[in-house]
Amino acid sequence: MKARGLGGVPLVISDAHTGLIAAIHTVMQGASWQRCRVHFMRNVLANVPKAAGSMVASIIRTIFAQPDREHVHAQFDEVVRMLTRSQPMVADMLEAARDDLLAFTAFPFPHWRQIWSTNPLERVNKEIKRRTDVVGTFPNPAALLRLAGHVLIEQHDEWDGADRRYFSEHSMALLLAEPEEAAIPELTATQSKRLTCTVSRNSTTQRDVATCR
Repeated sequence: MKARGLGGVPLVISDAHTGLIAAIHTVMQGASWQRCRVHFMRNVLANVPKAAGSMVASIIRTIFAQPDREHVHAQFDEVVRMLTRSQPMVADMLEAARDDLLAFTAFPFPHWRQIWSTNPLERVNKEIKRRTDVVGTFPNPAALLRLAGHVLIEQHDEWDGADRRYFSEHSMALLLAEPEEAAIPELTATQSKRLTCTVSRNSTTQRDVATCR
């Protein structure tokens, strides 16, 4: 894509594959890197007991449920502090990945859901796989390219539609505006509340339980 003229890329989202990260820094110089939060969560859950997985996941998700950059970073610190007591390995993983996980906060709030993970791209790949599995065996490579190409065209038309545009015209204007002009629109009382979690021990199951509100 770079050889075909792609430029001006401000952010690349991917998992933490070492070779991929090196390629991003080499080819997309000047671009920020966002570590996919979904892949990171899988890495975390692979390092905690199964019984504690739900609690740890609930606590980490509160980081991404905040209404603005300041609250995201403050909640990140709070989550690290909480997990240091019960899951020190997870706390260390979070601290080591801080800058990579929170790169999305440098961009307008309306973009966050689209750029903090690779889920949108993975959904497209899943749809291509679903459609090709139906066919099974293709007579030649051109037939496969035609089917996959039509799936991508459908996805492009959906994202470009006025009702489901991937990035709205207003959010793109925020991206191109000066920092002081790109303020987040006024939030409702519900949106502006900071989501926090507390951990308590269930006397019956003898397990830690996270309560978020």
